[in-house]
Amino acid sequence: MNLSKSLYTKGIQCPKSLWLKKYKPNVLTPPDESAQAIFDTGNIVGDFACQLFPDGKEVPFTREYDEMIATTKKWLDEKLSSIYEATFTYEGILVMVDILTISEGEVSIYEVKSSTEVKDIYLHDVSIQYYVLNNLGYKIKSAHVVHINNEYVRGDELDIYELFKIVDVTSEVETMQTNIPNILKEFETYLSDKENEPNIDIGKHCNKPYECDAKNYCWKVQREIPDYSIFNIFNLGSKKQIELYNQGIINIADIPQDFDMTANQKQAVENYKSKVSYIDKENIKAFLENLTYPIYHLDFETYQQAIPQYKGLKPFEQIPFQYSLHIEHEDGTLEHKEYLAQDGVDSRYELAQKLCDDIPTDVTVLAYNMSFEKGVIKRLANSFADLETHLLSINENIQDLMTPFQKKWYVTPSMNGSYSIKYVLPSLVPEFEKAYKDLVGVQNGSQAMNAFANMSKLEEGEKMKLRSSLLQYCKLDTLAMVKVLERLKNIFL
Repeated sequence: MNLSKSLYTKGIQCPKSLWLKKYKPNVLTPPDESAQAIFDTGNIVGDFACQLFPDGKEVPFTREYDEMIATTKKWLDEKLSSIYEATFTYEGILVMVDILTISEGEVSIYEVKSSTEVKDIYLHDVSIQYYVLNNLGYKIKSAHVVHINNEYVRGDELDIYELFKIVDVTSEVETMQTNIPNILKEFETYLSDKENEPNIDIGKHCNKPYECDAKNYCWKVQREIPDYSIFNIFNLGSKKQIELYNQGIINIADIPQDFDMTANQKQAVENYKSKVSYIDKENIKAFLENLTYPIYHLDFETYQQAIPQYKGLKPFEQIPFQYSLHIEHEDGTLEHKEYLAQDGVDSRYELAQKLCDDIPTDVTVLAYNMSFEKGVIKRLANSFADLETHLLSINENIQDLMTPFQKKWYVTPSMNGSYSIKYVLPSLVPEFEKAYKDLVGVQNGSQAMNAFANMSKLEEGEKMKLRSSLLQYCKLDTLAMVKVLERLKNIFL
C-alpha cells in the first residue's frame, strides 16, 4: 500500500474518496479558482514559515522520492539544525515534514497551515508523520502545528514571530498512535479490491472538514440528487434529514404532508410544491417607501492576504480594491461611477477618499447583503481618521436589498428556498444570468478576487485586458441591483 500524508488524511475524511483517488480519479472534480487559491496560499505560507527556523535547507522537490529521502538522510547525518520538506518513507507511507528541527539527537515536527486555528484533521496529518518517523527509529521530542495568528496587526515591518502561532500537539498526536495501525489496515482492505468501490453513503463527511472532490460524483452521478432537495431544507446530518433519506425521500415534492417541520421548513416545502410565487405586498411597500432618491447602489470587490503586506492589516482581512456605484434618480436615469486600484500598492486610502467623493453623507445607499459592505467601510473608517466621519455616515445610511428575500416577503419556486443573489437575480431578472456568462475573463466574485491578487504577475497588455474585465463585472453587479429593485417596484404598477 502506497500512501502519502495527503492521501492518508483524504482517507480519514472518507475511505471511498481515497479509493476513487487511487483507482478512478477521472470522476473527481478538479479544483476551481477558490480551491486553487487556497492551495497557492498554503504554499506561500509554508515557505514563509521556514523563516521561523532560518538556519535550515529545503530538500529539492522531485518525483524521484528516493532522491529526496537520500538528501534528507545526508543532511541529518551532517547534523543540520533544520530541514524543510524532510522526506521519509516507512512500509509504503511517504511523508514530507514541512519543517523538521534537530537538536541533541532528537527531532521535532512542525506542520505549517494557512488556517487560523488547529483543526482535527491537522492532528491526523501530524500523527502519520509521527508514526513514520517513530517507526524509523527517530527519537521525537515534540510535534507542532504552525498556523496564522489572525489577531496580529502588521506594523511598519512584518513581525514573523507574531504572524504565526506554534501550537504543541505532541500529547494529542501520541494518543492517536495506537489507532493508526487499525486505520491503515482498514485502508488496505478497501484498496485491495481494485474493482469495487467502497459502499459508503453520503453524509456530513462530504463537506467536513473540506468539501470532498468526489461529492459531485457521489451525489449527482450516483444518486441523482437534484440541486434543490431535502438537503437544502434540512441540515445535512440532522435528524429530520436522516429520517427522510432513510425512507428513500430526496425530492421535496415527496415529503409527506404530515411530516414534522418547523414553520419555515413547512413554508419552503409548500412554496416548492405549489410552484406559486408568494409576495407580501405590504412589507415590500414599506421597504420601498423607506428608500429616498437618489439611490446609490454599491458593491465592493475585495481580496485577502494571508501574510499582510501593508501596515494596519490583519491576516486574511478583506481588502477592498474596487467598487461600482450606480446612482439611480427618481425619474429613472442612471449615473455610473467606479474605482479600480492599481495592483501591487496599498490603495485603501485612495479608494476611501474616492468613495467619499462619490457618495454624499446623507443619501440612501443600497447593497445586497449589506453586512459585507458595512464591514469594509467600517474598517476603512478605523484606518483613516480624516475620513472616519464621512465613511461612518455612509455606513449609517446603508440599507439591504436582500431584506425582502431574506424575510420571505418575495419568494418564487426558482429561488430554491434561497435569498442568495445567485438565485434571486435569475429568478427576477433572467436575462442577467446570460449577461454574466457572456462576460470575458471575470464572471464571479472568486474570479475577481483571484484576478486582482495575481495581476502584478502579468505583462502590461494582459493586465489591461484583465482590468477591463474587472470593471465590466463589477459594473454588472450594481446594474443587477438596479434591475432587482425595479422588479420590486413593478409589483405596484
